[in-house]
This record gives sequence, structure tokens and C-alpha cells, in this order.
Amino acid sequence: MGRQRQPQIKQRLLDACTDYALEHGLPDRLGPLAAATGTSSRMLIYHFETRDGLLREVLGQARQRQLEAFTELIRLRPDEPYPATLARAWSAISGPQGEPYLRMFSPLHDSAGEPLWPGFRRTATTDWLAPLEDGMRSLGRPELATVVLAVIRGLLMDLDATGNTTRTHRAFADFLTTIDSA
Repeated sequence: MGRQRQPQIKQRLLDACTDYALEHGLPDRLGPLAAATGTSSRMLIYHFETRDGLLREVLGQARQRQLEAFTELIRLRPDEPYPATLARAWSAISGPQGEPYLRMFSPLHDSAGEPLWPGFRRTATTDWLAPLEDGMRSLGRPELATVVLAVIRGLLMDLDATGNTTRTHRAFADFLTTIDSA
């Protein structure tokens, strides 16, 4: 009779693998994840069944962490004008706090990421709309949530491709000025 799986061990391994992947990106093989967890590739397979199974769970946990952190950043605050909230959120999302997520999720935005997370591009778009709509409603323009999301995503892609923080930060500040005066 085989040994019973222990969920707390699996969760500890998943946490360590997610931490590693956020710091270094998703590895091509299990060795770096095994080293990061202090276990063997064989034990990772035991707990997650396949390499892709482990990577899917790592992506899911990383995405959950990102959603919790960034949803909190973009949520409407009664004591703050929403453009100020968006400015603060942009600084975090485009800065060191957001960098690990950009590194991890950027490859999933093209078709190469489809096998690991089918439908990621759609999910990565729609899950931000509700909090942005709430915020934009405070300006009387909830329909602009899609525009705000498109600008954020486009500027993040630009930042990822060029590394030009000065230009992308200026562009976002100009965008905020535009929606604030609209």
C-alpha cells in the first residue's frame, strides 16, 4: 500500500516553487524547482504528477497573489480621487512589486503559453475590469474601465519590450491627466 499524500507538504512545495518562479521565471526543467524546495524532482512529480501540472499550479498561485495585491491597489478609496489611486497603482504594477509578475506572465500572452494556461489572455483581461469599473464610476465614467485596462496593459508591454520607464511613466501620467479632466 502506498503512502498517503500530505496536503501540507504539497502546499509548502508549491509555495517554495512559486517564490522561486516569481524571482527567476518559470524554469525549463524541474531541477531548479527541486533545488529551491530542498527536495528532488521525483518528489515534485509525486506531489504534482507532471512537470506541467506543477507549472500550472505555480502559475495559478502566482496569479492569485497578483490578483490580491493589485486588486487592492486599484480598488476605489472613498478618501482619494481615483486618478491618484491609479497613479499609485501604476507605480507598484510597473515597478519592483510588479516586475516578477510581468516576467512570469508575459510569455503567456502569446500562443506559446496556451498549453500551460488555456484562456489566460482572456482571464488576464477580464479579471481587472470590475475593480476598474468601480473606480471609474467614481468619476462618472465606468465605461472607461476597458480603456484604462488597455492603457495599463499596453504600457506594461511597452515597458517589458523597451525597459523605458521614463517614457512609459510619463505616458501614464499624461493619460491620467486626460481622464481626470474629461
